[in-house]
Amino acid sequence: MNTGVLGANSLVGACVIERLRKDGRRPVAFSRHPPDGSAGAGVTWVRISDSISPLPEIPPIKDWLCVAPIWVLPQYFPVLEACGAGRVGALSSTSILVKRGSSNPGERDIADRLAQGEQALRVWAEAHGVEWVILRPTLIYGCGRDKNLTEIIRFVRRWGFFPLLGQAGGLRQPVHAEDVAVACVSALTLSAVANRTYTLSGGETLPYREMVCRVFAVVGKVPRLVTIPRWMFQVAVAAVHLVPRYRHWTVEMAERMNRDLVFDHTDAARDLGFSPRSFVLSHEDLPV
Repeated sequence: MNTGVLGANSLVGACVIERLRKDGRRPVAFSRHPPDGSAGAGVTWVRISDSISPLPEIPPIKDWLCVAPIWVLPQYFPVLEACGAGRVGALSSTSILVKRGSSNPGERDIADRLAQGEQALRVWAEAHGVEWVILRPTLIYGCGRDKNLTEIIRFVRRWGFFPLLGQAGGLRQPVHAEDVAVACVSALTLSAVANRTYTLSGGETLPYREMVCRVFAVVGKVPRLVTIPRWMFQVAVAAVHLVPRYRHWTVEMAERMNRDLVFDHTDAARDLGFSPRSFVLSHEDLPV
């Protein structure tokens, strides 16, 4: 059975493709930059661009997964229609709830784009008789490719310490990309989950401070956590913005170190069989 994957080169996309192959499905992977050479047996890669006209030559595909940012999905609705889509699973984020009240305009914009992407999928799917499933994971990590913990890991490796605002006791539920991928594939195969939204949180709830300590442990360093006041964080953020890798860092991100970001995945466990692992970083989760 063909399964379309939008955002196939992303972290979750790579995990989804591997899961689909294990389940005996044939992934049709869509990406702006398909890998060179062999992509592995049973995977068909289709190059896409911002312009989807004319439509690429692709086979009928009933099941689709979008693991690209959900706000880009509407531009590919014509492709899904042409391929006879019957169900679409799309990855959103709990940031839709966390960032909508942020004092940072960029973060509020992300929450708005997530909300608009979700609503666009619902409206389009209902108008075309297509089933939809929206998945909202918490902080995704894994395989050394995430945009969350890898930044902490790189900072710790380079500087040997990590700055914290206050006690940094806000609770977190990191979820591994492979567990998210399993839920994505389940969203295509179970009839009871159609036209529903699910939260995917990690299997362990722990304080932000402890999460950072486990980063030190996996890179073989003694934890050096430096508590600094808010005004100093403002100065530090302004300074690190000179480094391209850290331009997305904000004071609001630091303030959330002391906020609980806890979400219930009971519905996903019941309907999708979602059973996420505890937060255990391995060397395979470290960036190169």
